[in-house]
Amino acid sequence: MPAPERIPSRRMSGDVTRERKRTTLDLLAEGELTVRGQVREASNAVLFCSVARAGEEVACVYKPVAGERPLWDFPDGTLAQREVAAFELSEATGWDLVPPTVLRDGPYGEGMVQLWVEADPSEPLLALVEDEEAGEGWKAGEGWKAVGPAQVAEDRTALLVHADSPQLRRLAVLDAVINNGDRKGGHLLPVAGGHLYGIDHGVSFHVEDKLRTLLWGWAGEELTEEAVRVLAALDARLAPGTRLAERLAGLLTAAEVDALRERVAGLRRTGRHPVPSGQWPAIPWPPV
Repeated sequence: MPAPERIPSRRMSGDVTRERKRTTLDLLAEGELTVRGQVREASNAVLFCSVARAGEEVACVYKPVAGERPLWDFPDGTLAQREVAAFELSEATGWDLVPPTVLRDGPYGEGMVQLWVEADPSEPLLALVEDEEAGEGWKAGEGWKAVGPAQVAEDRTALLVHADSPQLRRLAVLDAVINNGDRKGGHLLPVAGGHLYGIDHGVSFHVEDKLRTLLWGWAGEELTEEAVRVLAALDARLAPGTRLAERLAGLLTAAEVDALRERVAGLRRTGRHPVPSGQWPAIPWPPV
């Protein structure tokens, strides 16, 4: 669903200033929220809105808690709270991987409000490699990482690959930290200038391993030096009594916060990207 032209989508990028982001968060939290339409493909209520204050107006997404379908394996908290928690973790890494997101009241009660970000379709992140002669010898090709075989027709399969990009690799680390159970291709938003955002983090932070993602291309590989540094800093910022820990305590259960700390510590111990556990489907369905 494209954003109507009359509502500007504030373009965010990797070099956005802290002041600008703070202004955007204040606008999302305190501006007048007006529903403009509904994203009907979503399994829960997702409303396209505008938010305006002091002459400034931007497009946003509003997901009211009242429109959430209960999930048997996520009995505690709400999708909206976990979406905001994912933004908090993204901010703590310094990677700016989740669009500005707040928890606030709206026309249909409390919900998550997130800045609408327009994706740049000229930036391909996923592809299928088909070669009838290759069989099991499929190659991802330079600049791509293999995920695994995918059925593209009743009698034909192809190799699913994703881009081998630093931004996507950072997102893979964040997904491992938050235990994202639903990283689909449609949740990846590349924007002009080369930056990347991930959206839809409502089924994250479970205490059990539920990582399901299309970003398995680095599975088992050593973490980058940057990721190691970021995880060390995140470990310290998650210590009890810190601002981040207190903020997360209002969004997640104590057990979920403890499990989050253990995932960060585990990544630091192994120094590697996680691999599929085999106890849970590794790729979400549908994948896109």
